[in-house]
Amino acid sequence: MRIDFTQVPVPVPTPETEHFWAGTLVGELRLQQCIDCQTTYFPPRPFCPTCASRAIEIVCASGRGSLASYVINQRPHPAFDGPYAIALVELEEGVRMMSNLLNIEQTPDALILDMPLQVTLQPLSDDIVLPYFEPRGSRS
Repeated sequence: MRIDFTQVPVPVPTPETEHFWAGTLVGELRLQQCIDCQTTYFPPRPFCPTCASRAIEIVCASGRGSLASYVINQRPHPAFDGPYAIALVELEEGVRMMSNLLNIEQTPDALILDMPLQVTLQPLSDDIVLPYFEPRGSRS
């Protein structure tokens, strides 16, 4: 599957997500962690989803995870050249992110649940870099 990055909608950072987009811009996948209860979470928000504390810090994720679930979308999209997987990736830090998968066939035979994945950051503009995932070890 190829992606036409000129057709991908460009996210608009908000005060709650600014740290995330600043991280991807410098090659980091940033998450939030509660100082009070130590819960690491995603998506970004100004309070802990477990204990509602506003005492949070930004932590860098490893970028490693596994395929928790997926659906193969058959509907056309201007950015994708055929069916594409919408993946639920479970990071080593315990949080789950939705993303797309690169460098792998978008078929049930190729997309094996629990397969190891790694983040790959793809620039959309000078200001926005998107996290995608690919099979671990697929980079040359």
